[in-house]
Amino acid sequence: MRHVRTLGATALAAATGLALIGTALIGTAEAAPEGLYPPSALVLTLGQGDSPDTARVVRAVTLSCAPTPGGTHPGAASACAELAATGGDLGALTVRSDGRPCTREWAPVTVTGDGVWQGRRVSWSETYANACVQHARTASVAALAF
Repeated sequence: MRHVRTLGATALAAATGLALIGTALIGTAEAAPEGLYPPSALVLTLGQGDSPDTARVVRAVTLSCAPTPGGTHPGAASACAELAATGGDLGALTVRSDGRPCTREWAPVTVTGDGVWQGRRVSWSETYANACVQHARTASVAALAF
């Protein structure tokens, strides 16, 4: 009978210890993301056509902004800075105009951006009348050339 009590006490102590270790591990797992950078990575495309669904993609680049700018985007550092200034709002980056004169030619190009910004899913697209208008109105994030 004495061995049964000892085994029971040992089992209870082991279960309590495992529960405490499990709680500590769960607390550690929850605390770990505070020290990590949330993901900020996008795939940007440039296509010929007037719809993101039907445009023929002629160029695609990747843009990663955390912890440091990178990817295949030609101006990753400036693109990440522009995105940070708008809180990742790609639409806010395509309203500028550099005053460049463009023809009224209808040769639509569509730019898309899909991915995550600081852990939040983002998806955006914009169609321009032609490549000249696209260059005149986009910030360096979407300034992709054919």
